[in-house]
Amino acid sequence: MKIYQIDYDLRKQRNYDELYKRIKSYTTWCHPLESTWLIKTDQSALQIHKHLFGVMDGDDGLLVTCITGEAAWLGVDPRVSEWLKSELSRLAA
Repeated sequence: MKIYQIDYDLRKQRNYDELYKRIKSYTTWCHPLESTWLIKTDQSALQIHKHLFGVMDGDDGLLVTCITGEAAWLGVDPRVSEWLKSELSRLAA
């Protein structure tokens, strides 16, 4: 499985609830920052994009990026930090 970072901009109609439901439909997820989520899945970035953009408007922004195992962070909740350490160490193994 891979870890993907999801970044978004909901511009006019900010339907966060539907987007959050789609993101949380992935078994393993983390919400480290206001407009950033991390998920673990076997899907490709394009498959994730299609799944999420289905509840977004055409003027919204969406970026899905595969995390390769190296990361640095600051100012996130300690539970998020532990999630990141745990999941990223599994990628390195």
